[in-house]
Amino acid sequence: MKILVIDDEAQIQRFLKIALEGSGYEVELADNGRQGLELAILQNPDLILLDIGLPDMTGFDVLSQLREWSKIPVIILSVQNQERDKVTALDLGADDYLTKPFGVQELLARVRVALRHSAERSTGQTASAIQQFGDVRIDLAAHLVHKGEAKIKLTKTEYKLLALLAQHAGKVLTHRQLLSEVWGAAYVSDSHYLQVYVSQLRRKLEDDPTSPRLILTEPGVGYRLETES
Repeated sequence: MKILVIDDEAQIQRFLKIALEGSGYEVELADNGRQGLELAILQNPDLILLDIGLPDMTGFDVLSQLREWSKIPVIILSVQNQERDKVTALDLGADDYLTKPFGVQELLARVRVALRHSAERSTGQTASAIQQFGDVRIDLAAHLVHKGEAKIKLTKTEYKLLALLAQHAGKVLTHRQLLSEVWGAAYVSDSHYLQVYVSQLRRKLEDDPTSPRLILTEPGVGYRLETES
């Protein structure tokens, strides 16, 4: 599989090339946004790693132009504490983001998830009706949730939120996306709803709600249902 890296930092390029090629991926490098868009057209990569801060145009501009014609999965590379940038990128159609600095294993895990989701979309596959996350089992067809052998009773809203996270497992969903899908467009600014319901889900599903391993917070951005330890 081919991965296109659009980043102007030589050190990051070297790191990504070594890490990705070491795991069997073919890597193409672009130093700026325009070159990246050209390579995306010419090379048709399976995934793009895109830095937000580019010398000729922003990563947002690259992503916006890319989404006009392509559904290639895109993972954003973001500087620490730029939460607004992460939210904007995800709302523009990015599949995920990585905060610099990041480790090889985290990078490879995010790449695997993004490629798996892309493969499901391209082949028309749908997610299995039964999703398993550790000892938590979600039956999307029957609307049932179990933790081990115990059936977990959820409210209608709790289940709707959990099912949405499960359908996009491994991907960050922004506060805005979650609020819009679960409560409606009129509630996109009411993040306290999410905090309350995520807390309730954690109490029912996590072994230790104060140290969650299933429903993870992406600070200032949203939530992710974890698929890999």
